[in-house]
Amino acid sequence: MIRSLLIANRGEIACRIMRSARQMGIRTIAVYSEADEAALHVRLADQAYLLGPAAAADSYLRTGRILKIAKEAGADAVHPGYGFLSENADFAQLTMDAGMIFVGPPPTAIRAMGLKDKAKEIMAAAGVPVVPGFHGSNQDPTFLKRKAYEIGYPVLIKAVAGGGGKGMRKVMKAIEFDAALEAAKREAMSAFGNDRVLIEKFVQNPRHIEIQVFADSHDNVVHLFERDCSLQRRHQKVIEEAPAPGMTESLRAAMGEAACSAAKAVGYQGAGTVEFIVDGSGSLNEDGFYFMEMNTRLQVEHPVTEAISGTDLVEWQIRVARGEQLPLSQQDLTISGHAVEARIYAEDPDAGFLPSTGRLIALDLGRSGNGVRIDAGVEKGDAITPFYDPMIAKLIVHAATREEALETLEQRLRTAQIAGPATNLAFLAKLSADADFRAGTFDTGLIDKKLEELTVSTAPDEAILATGIAGLVANLQMRLAEECASRNGSVGSPWEVCDSFQLLGHREVDQHYRLNGEHQVARVRFDSGKILVRSDDDVWIAPAQNVSVFPDGEGVYVVCEGRQSVFTPHQFELTEDGEQGSDGAVRVPMHGKIISVTVADGDAVEKGDILFAVEAMKMEHAVLAPHDGKVDALTVAVGEQVEDGHLALRLNPTGGI
Repeated sequence: MIRSLLIANRGEIACRIMRSARQMGIRTIAVYSEADEAALHVRLADQAYLLGPAAAADSYLRTGRILKIAKEAGADAVHPGYGFLSENADFAQLTMDAGMIFVGPPPTAIRAMGLKDKAKEIMAAAGVPVVPGFHGSNQDPTFLKRKAYEIGYPVLIKAVAGGGGKGMRKVMKAIEFDAALEAAKREAMSAFGNDRVLIEKFVQNPRHIEIQVFADSHDNVVHLFERDCSLQRRHQKVIEEAPAPGMTESLRAAMGEAACSAAKAVGYQGAGTVEFIVDGSGSLNEDGFYFMEMNTRLQVEHPVTEAISGTDLVEWQIRVARGEQLPLSQQDLTISGHAVEARIYAEDPDAGFLPSTGRLIALDLGRSGNGVRIDAGVEKGDAITPFYDPMIAKLIVHAATREEALETLEQRLRTAQIAGPATNLAFLAKLSADADFRAGTFDTGLIDKKLEELTVSTAPDEAILATGIAGLVANLQMRLAEECASRNGSVGSPWEVCDSFQLLGHREVDQHYRLNGEHQVARVRFDSGKILVRSDDDVWIAPAQNVSVFPDGEGVYVVCEGRQSVFTPHQFELTEDGEQGSDGAVRVPMHGKIISVTVADGDAVEKGDILFAVEAMKMEHAVLAPHDGKVDALTVAVGEQVEDGHLALRLNPTGGI
């Protein structure tokens, strides 16, 4: 029996597991780091225990500490969620050795599928189609480069361990191979502690289609149809849907059979996903799909499968873990309608999708129900920290047709309101409306091909500017009035009222402010209790009704169609700085860990050369030279934790090449 369940994870997936467990009458136990002390999953759990400091290595990856807590809390079982320890065979075995149930596959199955090269050997032996490539143990760079040449460019370099696109590089020609191999191995070592790679043929116009499988301990294996996860950026899934556009019944049957064969080949139990690369250069057919890997856990995108199949996959996981048979057989499973999911992240598409942090001043994705589901691990007022994956929520829409699902998704993304950290809402809205995506004529390269038009940021229009400036002025007036009242203990005197009253005419002032950090000046008029802003056409503009304003401190956040603008007062200094970067300063773009430094003081570099790389929220970001110059005053070193905006070096343009 499972009467109490410890969730060895955090955020959205921990909250998701708790929801199903509670419906089954199971007590839930949360674990948390110091950074997550007030997190939503901690607030929702029946019990919660501190693991350690914020860093995952000191908290969510501490297997001994987690299992000690599980025993002390009286947990019957441990659910690993996804990420962290979910595909750690040793953790699964230690859980079982401690007398508890591991809600996941057997350790042997995790190990078999844990290394991509060995997994492909097993799949080939089981008759599952695999992509041509080199999956051997020889890791000599010269040898690997020769193999890439034999396979034929373009090729993919892929880490044999882990997933999520880490340690993966596409190489179009031989001259790019050495640098790509070095970067892939470095990222793989950082993410998985294993820098071994394999080389595969890159399938042109690839579609990423995966099959959800489920198996029990009674030799029953079923598939719950497919998910199309082709909309990706840097191999990270962005929007997923089920069923896959253009899928035929014969191909679905073939891929489902192959996925079930893969599960049987490793003695699988529980929820798993078999991922295939599918040739999308023409119509989908039975001869054009190849095994990529098997994820031995629940997937982030599992809600779209739940929507079209009418199932609760977490409930299935728990039932299978406690020895029950699968709730449904293959012939009982049917597809109903179409489902699509968008991953909403705290990241800035206008700045190369750099992760964003901070407190959520506003968070409103609309109501759940009528085919809309929201899976989130945060609420308004919570903080997005630099220590973990920056996901805010998943927005899932289920409708009778694909067209209806995408229309609802786009509308929800455009009307969602998130303020504080930068988000990808506007990017997702544009992507969900893209003509090729809507037509079903897309592959994994769609986002890269259309990145500029999907991320191009237009300056705020007059309505947004008027709303932001008026909101800023009103917020400053309110704060001034509060200060007057606090200082004098009364607001009875007319001389303490901050209402812009004057005896004759309209009062007009120049309002100095900063828009997203840049100094601006606007002419503001106070007219009968209203605040108006003059446009370039010398027309007075009132705040717009369809634009939302969220005060925070002295500033305000203005949100319109998924994009936020930040208005803050301009603070005058004795000396104003000139153009940013004119002193050659190169700063760290986000809070993170320096993982490589490729220059030294005195080095001459050209524009576009890599200066250093920083790892944040599990991804590696290279910082490039903004112009030709000579490196001076280098302050960062490998392994150092640095803050957003830290001065890394100066690049003296006068000493350039």
